[in-house]
Amino acid sequence: MATLSLRHVQKIYPMRDEDKEKKKKKKKGEEPVEKKPFNLKVTDEGVVAVDDFNLEIADREFVVLVGPSGCGKSTTLRMIAGLEDITRGDLYIDDKLVNDVSPKDRDIAMVFQNYALYPHMTVRQNLEFPLELRKVPKNEMNKMVEEAAEILGITPYLNRKPKALSGGQRQRVAIGRAIVRDPKVLLMDEPLSNLDAKLRNQMRAEIIKLRDRLNATFIYVTHDQTEAMTLGDRIVIMKDGEVQQIGTPQQVFSHPINEFVAGFIGMPQMNIFYGEVEKKAEGEYVVRVGNAEFELSEEKKKRLAENGVVSQKAIIGCRPEHITLEEKEGAMLEGVVDVSEMMGSSVHLHVNVDGKDCIVIVPTLDIDTGKLGQGANVRFTFAPNAIHMFDPETEKNLENLDNI
Repeated sequence: MATLSLRHVQKIYPMRDEDKEKKKKKKKGEEPVEKKPFNLKVTDEGVVAVDDFNLEIADREFVVLVGPSGCGKSTTLRMIAGLEDITRGDLYIDDKLVNDVSPKDRDIAMVFQNYALYPHMTVRQNLEFPLELRKVPKNEMNKMVEEAAEILGITPYLNRKPKALSGGQRQRVAIGRAIVRDPKVLLMDEPLSNLDAKLRNQMRAEIIKLRDRLNATFIYVTHDQTEAMTLGDRIVIMKDGEVQQIGTPQQVFSHPINEFVAGFIGMPQMNIFYGEVEKKAEGEYVVRVGNAEFELSEEKKKRLAENGVVSQKAIIGCRPEHITLEEKEGAMLEGVVDVSEMMGSSVHLHVNVDGKDCIVIVPTLDIDTGKLGQGANVRFTFAPNAIHMFDPETEKNLENLDNI
């Protein structure tokens, strides 16, 4: 069993003396104000890398922390591991407060981005090393190493050194060294980022299989939202040190809490337009973008009505796969194809709509793709149940999806 609870966790990196002097001079107007790093908060204490992080993780759950570079996800992982001190807040593992517990006593294993293997040791020696530190008897050690190697398919490489292995094989060894002692919590910090696309796909599948064979709770950090969507039971999306949304992959994809989440999750990313939501009657709404008018599903109309939305300017979003080309005339968006990308089962059209790039995904079985080359004129509409509406000031979802 391994449950985790992070309660109001905050990490502040103190300012250096020279930075404090610069801040004093700025207050006096002696030099221009510099841009803050990654748009993080800067207080008198220093740079706030993680702010008010709250998360409950169930036993054997696979949680993925995702966000752009500098959002605080790796810092959060390192605080869980004990490699970074927690400035404020509490971290519980199995209901035990572990803020001041040393990393070696937390029963946590960590897989790093750069493998962190000992180059002078063989694969077997790398796997044995954490067991030797725990003074595990030799016969038991051999059994544990053989089991870990079998799970990860690295038995043939046990007598090789890391330099004789491929990137995927090295990553398997790094994972093997983490799981060999059967930890309660397995932390993974962007473990696949150094691999090529084909190997990343293979290793994602290996991690999913591994998860089913271990009794550990997984916390995985990545900036790749494809990894987040395919691996996680739940996804924690971060930006500038703050949690934006926590939910299942389907929840964050279908019901983004704000414009940032909407744009970050999904590949290609969501198309964004400036338009308006019009309330035509009680409980009746339509969306307008330029001269185009789009119907909304009954579910979306109900949510807007429950949230008291009136006619207003809005940021309108629709994913490329939820856009449909139309041949008939009507009040819909029109544009000219700038680029047509053949992807095999679909074509990705980059359509110029009043100077704005809009991506439309068209299945190749549904249409004559030969007519969709550069310069083609197209009309399209949005799926009524897949239109997203955000307040232009707060950037929050107008459907008020906090509890979804």
